[in-house]
Amino acid sequence: MAKAIQLAVLKVLMIIIFAGWIAVWIQKPTNMWTRKWKGAEDSSRYTVFGYYGLYFAVYTFPLISLTIIGLVYLNLVSREPPRSRPARSATIGFSNPVLVNSFLGILSSIEILAVFLFVLFLAWTYYARISNDFKKLMPIKSLNLDLWQLKYLRVATRFGLLAEACLALLLLPILRGLALFQILGIQFEASVRYHIWLGTSMILFATIHGASTLFIWGVSHHIQDEMWRWQKTGRIYLAGEIALVTGLVIWISSLPQIRRRRFEIFYYTHHLYIVFLIFFLFHAGDRHFYSVFAGIFLFGLDKLLRIVQSRPETCVLSARIFLFPDKAIELTLPKDPRLKYTPTSVIYMKIPSISKFQWHPFSITSSSNLDDHTMSVVVKCNGGWTSTFYDVIQAELDSDTGSMSCMPVSIEGPYGPASLDFLRHDSLLMIAGGAGITPFLSILKEIASVNSSRYRFPTQVQLIYVVKKSQDICLLNSVSSLLLNQSSTQLSLKLKVYVTQEERSNATVRGLVNDLSLVRTVNFSTECSKYAVHGPESPIWMAAMAALSSIKFIVSLICFNHIFLPHEKKSAVTEKMVLPSEKKAAKEKTPSSLVDLLLLASFIIALACNNFLASILRWKRLKKDIPPVSPKQGKATEHGLVETRSPVEEHELHFGGRPDFQDIFSKFPNETDGSDIGVLVCGPVSMTESVASLCQLKSQGLNIGSRGKKTYFSFHSLNFTL
Repeated sequence: MAKAIQLAVLKVLMIIIFAGWIAVWIQKPTNMWTRKWKGAEDSSRYTVFGYYGLYFAVYTFPLISLTIIGLVYLNLVSREPPRSRPARSATIGFSNPVLVNSFLGILSSIEILAVFLFVLFLAWTYYARISNDFKKLMPIKSLNLDLWQLKYLRVATRFGLLAEACLALLLLPILRGLALFQILGIQFEASVRYHIWLGTSMILFATIHGASTLFIWGVSHHIQDEMWRWQKTGRIYLAGEIALVTGLVIWISSLPQIRRRRFEIFYYTHHLYIVFLIFFLFHAGDRHFYSVFAGIFLFGLDKLLRIVQSRPETCVLSARIFLFPDKAIELTLPKDPRLKYTPTSVIYMKIPSISKFQWHPFSITSSSNLDDHTMSVVVKCNGGWTSTFYDVIQAELDSDTGSMSCMPVSIEGPYGPASLDFLRHDSLLMIAGGAGITPFLSILKEIASVNSSRYRFPTQVQLIYVVKKSQDICLLNSVSSLLLNQSSTQLSLKLKVYVTQEERSNATVRGLVNDLSLVRTVNFSTECSKYAVHGPESPIWMAAMAALSSIKFIVSLICFNHIFLPHEKKSAVTEKMVLPSEKKAAKEKTPSSLVDLLLLASFIIALACNNFLASILRWKRLKKDIPPVSPKQGKATEHGLVETRSPVEEHELHFGGRPDFQDIFSKFPNETDGSDIGVLVCGPVSMTESVASLCQLKSQGLNIGSRGKKTYFSFHSLNFTL
């Protein structure tokens, strides 16, 4: 009861803080806010915190505090695993698909509402700014502009504010350890598309802003004078141009045509975000930068904490090379027995012998309830980095040495859902396409391992697996015991395999699993590392780090400003005695780039101090480490599944066609006798959208099974990484 009260209080606090932050952004373009804010800024200028403390407190700190409280909330949630499946929530319908579109993807009603409100906010901001600008147009002394040119220049300027609003949210969806979206049950892999939407919108608005400004300079014959200016105070035009060009390079390299075919280009050019953000700071100035600083602050802290967490390196214990399909490997890594993760979790892996900079995500296929000392991932080698990895292992196999050398790896994660509510239904219908089977392997193992304990998961599960070739079924090797020996568990699992590119044969699922289960197991040396995967630090630990970083930043900024900007120390009484002309002259003595550099230096110092502290705490924790389990070293061994016999083949195998999802959805409620059905899908976009469309139709109509029960379908789209 006490914990439930704590969770409720934290929820209320988060709602209040978020609502207050949104209210600030809504009032920001109004004249009333401008007048009151100017008065507040003048009052705070001569306090110890200065005007920068006010900007940080109002625009930046609310999101940081929201993250801190959210991490405390997640820490409480993770310590209280639910003991039974909760009743069907009234909000489930809001998370089901409402719009299925090949361009936008699959959108729920909540997502559509959020997008609509954000677009409405952008429209309101633009209208309020432009209407105020047109009422009090003032000629620009350095430019001799006509009235239409002056108006168009204001239009261009206000598009820059829209880009600023998008930048304020741009980095929040791609946080991993300090993930705000995890509070809403949205994982990193799913929230990436919000980052794409915001990034595209930001580049669009910034391009209109920059191109329109250059156009006005051109028609007024001032482009040569204005384009290369690095002003001492105010907007630095050259910095804005560099930021825009950098942003365009990042966006172009992120297009699907480049990202999928030339991942390395996408990966390395994305690191130009550092250049983009620095020159955006110089262009917009510190006052505008505080509006977007919260996401940058959290992203920088999250990035450094992830780097600390990935050190020191661990090693690969073994690799199981599937002979079918080509170039598929299951890696086994050592883990701390205390490390627990939820199914569908993802790790990021770097192999220094292949690339010292590239990190690649992989879905975990094991269950921490079954494997205390190891975790497994499947690598399908169909890209440049993964193919090189396969060649390295193959070269080890072909060598004449008596044992396999050690393969050091860096691991970041695992990252997964905070709770298992998405599995708590009367029955589950899981639909996988190709390599999309990997998240379901961990789900099946989790359900089988905890079914008879304090958790209550569905016992009726149907897995629809769509593959191109029958040999792809070998990816089910790790759950073959669940498929072929169900009498040993309470889980009732039915598998339906659809092989789309092969003709009909007399094969059975049992026969194919046995025939295609031949693997080569390679055991590696563990001499290069004695450390296992420990995983991220606890949410409460990361909340403390976020709070400390905020304090270090504001203290550093206060010190720097009082050292390098001594004129800001004047009292309000003294200020009244200074003539306006002297005020202006004193203000112009301080270059705006110096103020920006002080902000940047404070940010770097705060992150560096936190990084140092986190590293010390990490090493202290590792001193208590248990060495990883070391399997017997040696060359590859070939083995297959020991065949078991069952009087009845319950699974189905279909050749030469795709599944009829309409028929499957119609029959499934009667086959399982469940009223609350969880539909989990992972695979190609076209298949996911087909299943989502069916769930959309089912949620709009009244679904009644043959026994008169109302049936509810809850849609969950999973993301897989190989």
